[in-house]
Amino acid sequence: MSDERVVAWGAELRAVHRRLRAALDLARETVEDAASAAQPSRDLLLYCRGFCAALTGHHRGEDRSLFALVLDERPDLAPVVDRLKQDHSMIDHLVGALEHAVTSGAGRDTVLGHLDGIDAVMENHFRYEEKELVAVLDGVHRPELDRQELFGPLA
Repeated sequence: MSDERVVAWGAELRAVHRRLRAALDLARETVEDAASAAQPSRDLLLYCRGFCAALTGHHRGEDRSLFALVLDERPDLAPVVDRLKQDHSMIDHLVGALEHAVTSGAGRDTVLGHLDGIDAVMENHFRYEEKELVAVLDGVHRPELDRQELFGPLA
């Protein structure tokens, strides 16, 4: 009997998405808390930058490794992967605008507006990605694959 653990890669993807949603919620709460303080807090920079780094790292892992795995398994999913990569590009742009807003000292409503925009695009992206890829990923039986390489720093 093999001691290799069967990894449900689709479940791993969903778990990373849950952690990213929680990181976004924490960033939003931090923005709201910082707005009530006299000065912007270092926590605001920490949580917004942390969320941005986690989301960007997740998408880079997918672009670099996960999508190649998907296409090896299912070349017919090339249009799906192309759409997901386009989403990543759009989200990168939104993340850059958020980072600029936070580092330039933009007000609460501006920063929350950026978070809301990222949230809307991110949620749509996650739902589509899960709908299209979870079953494919759960069919991949390769326990030697590295979670962080596939899914980024929150894996």
